[in-house]
Amino acid sequence: MKYRHLAIIVTVAAAGLAACGSDDAAFNAADVEFAQGMIPHHEQAIAMAEIALDPTVEAGPEVRDLATRVKGAQDPEIESMTAWLTTWGAPMQMDTSDGHDMSAMDGMMSVEEMDSLGMMKGAEFDTMWMQMMIRHHEGAIAMAQTVKAVGSNADVRSLAGQVIAGQQGELTEMQTLLGG
Repeated sequence: MKYRHLAIIVTVAAAGLAACGSDDAAFNAADVEFAQGMIPHHEQAIAMAEIALDPTVEAGPEVRDLATRVKGAQDPEIESMTAWLTTWGAPMQMDTSDGHDMSAMDGMMSVEEMDSLGMMKGAEFDTMWMQMMIRHHEGAIAMAQTVKAVGSNADVRSLAGQVIAGQQGELTEMQTLLGG
């Protein structure tokens, strides 16, 4: 009799645990690829933000404010995506053995573009930074829209929605500042 009650308790507990996290923890290849691609994408945006926050480039207050917000939003998102990849047992980087080049990803700047940005100052810097960040945000939004359509992890899809909303707002702000 004792064993029968124990078996029932174990069965009920196991069913409860299975129901708690089954769909939320599920992930697919699109979720993994999104995290693997968005981490370096965000890292480059943070690098661009850090250039803008360097006093020697003499960025205007609007660009410095935007750069601060970009850095503030994307650092924690990188932490979340890194944690997901770790939990999923997935590598932090995409497999590039098939010739996939991260610099060819939507919105990524080339080394030359990043170098040119660092050489600009004042109003010229502001214009170039916003033009590059608009392109960068457009790439991130496209990646987020893709994973929202084909990803399966609820947390990934939620983050993708945040990326779309946040970066679309910043993109619109930069377009307004550029006069268009």
